[in-house]
Amino acid sequence: MHSPKNHKSMLKSFKIFLKSIKHHRTPIIISIVLTVASAILSLFIPKLLGDMTTIAINSYPEIDWSALGQKAIIIIVLFCGSAILQYGQAYILAIVSARYTKELREKILDKISRLPISYFDKHQYGDTLSRMSNDVDVLTTSMSQEIADISMSLTTLIGTMIIMLTINIPLSLITFVVVPISVVVVARIMHYAQKYFRDQQNTLGVLNSKIEEDYSGQIVIKSNSYEDDALADFNRTNEKLTTVSRKAQIFSSLSFPVTHIFTNLGYVAVCILGGVFVVRGQINIGDIQAFIQYVSRFNRPITEIASTTSTLQSLLAASERIFDFLDEEEEEPDLVPAKTIEKVKGEVEFCDVSFGYTKDRTIIKNFSVKVKPGMKVAIVGPTGAGKTTIINLLMRFYDPDSGYITVDGVPTREMKRSDVRKMFGMVLQDTWLFSGTVEENLRYGNQSASLEEIKRATKMSNVSHIIEALPKGYKSLISEDSDNISAGEKQLITIARAMISNPPMMILDEATSNVDTRTEQLIQDSFEKLTSGRTSFVIAHRLSTIRNSDLILVMKDGNIVEQGSHDELLKLNGFYAELYNSQFAEN
Repeated sequence: MHSPKNHKSMLKSFKIFLKSIKHHRTPIIISIVLTVASAILSLFIPKLLGDMTTIAINSYPEIDWSALGQKAIIIIVLFCGSAILQYGQAYILAIVSARYTKELREKILDKISRLPISYFDKHQYGDTLSRMSNDVDVLTTSMSQEIADISMSLTTLIGTMIIMLTINIPLSLITFVVVPISVVVVARIMHYAQKYFRDQQNTLGVLNSKIEEDYSGQIVIKSNSYEDDALADFNRTNEKLTTVSRKAQIFSSLSFPVTHIFTNLGYVAVCILGGVFVVRGQINIGDIQAFIQYVSRFNRPITEIASTTSTLQSLLAASERIFDFLDEEEEEPDLVPAKTIEKVKGEVEFCDVSFGYTKDRTIIKNFSVKVKPGMKVAIVGPTGAGKTTIINLLMRFYDPDSGYITVDGVPTREMKRSDVRKMFGMVLQDTWLFSGTVEENLRYGNQSASLEEIKRATKMSNVSHIIEALPKGYKSLISEDSDNISAGEKQLITIARAMISNPPMMILDEATSNVDTRTEQLIQDSFEKLTSGRTSFVIAHRLSTIRNSDLILVMKDGNIVEQGSHDELLKLNGFYAELYNSQFAEN
């Protein structure tokens, strides 16, 4: 069963949803007015048809064709007017739905850009994508459908009740008695359905994450013969989705037959009693014909309202997931006014910096170092020593728990994050290229770069001959997974991209372990050109590649245990010498 907490959560999401559509209030109100007007026009048609029957019977055998013709013309006008109004409201709601969909997706994408890196470390991005695609589709489609259906149903229900009472009160009371009974039963059914609709949306997000991960990780899956396990894991999640979806649909589908049973019982009673009234002359035959049509119309909005509850559950579940995401804690805002550096020299200093991704585990402890402009700093150490964490702090992906970092004497915390990140160019171990042409990928960091500048950078990074050998040169398309170029070529392109952006400082995560010797030499040569004259930080994997570094920081368990040049550290015969000699022995 649903807990009161879950009910409050759903109610809160619904209130936020109503608040989010306030900018579309005018067209929504217009569409509701058109729906109500359309329903009202159609309400008079059964009464007019009943009047035609009464006229025909009373005037028989000399049928009053003139009176019948007038009624027929009015009915045709009402039919056409109702249809036009209904089309108008559907057209308006379609536009509102499309605009609201666009607005929601823009909000989600904007929210993604303002979330801290820690959010992405803790959440599956397949689930986030599911909120942007599946949940937004469910919410906006359900919204337009619910507005039209509920407006039409309520108007028809109220209008039908009024007209039925004017025709015959005893028959009306028989019909009305089934309403509270069916409403109570359906409300109880929907109480159980709510939980399963929420579980359905959550499980769908998990399933999307698994699909995305399995699709992008096919090489790893196949190389480890993990296909059967991956499929079994997928099937478990898919089976869970099937189960909760089935339960949600079963409970929500019960609303229609349950309502139908009660309304049809009332319908039978009206037919029997109505026949008695006609025989006794207490009601015209045309009125009983109209009344029976109104009974059918009275039942229809009740069953429609009952059936829309399942759509409403989907809307609420999707709404909760979307607005929970939009309510996620964002990065702390930048200081206003923020400090800026007109011309970056490249002096970087860490002052007693301590940091941990969680409060109970500190990774960096009292880290201090001063880097002069133009220095090449290598950061070495075993896995988990804190090398990547230093880069995360330097780029302000995270802020220190204590201490501070400065660039040219200005604390990075007092600058805009975007300004801090513009000062650095990054070439990471995990290269990233998007679907598009080679030229578009190279321009990513500097959209204003000319073709001549691009070619000069690719030549310096030793990749120009590779690009020119492609079928369309710089206009050649790179696939989403970049599988039409090798890993080494991808790395060289990312180096060229960094050269084109021309930042004052560089961060390099060496990635030469999975390339051949020739390509490794090209990458190292490109690294040298890229870092020349720039303050640079290099996360070193092969210690043989950092011999000419100005400063080597040796990290262990979040601390700098040694620092100095390559020769100085070897003479110490300490931890660095141990690491270097172990690699040399392995080679």
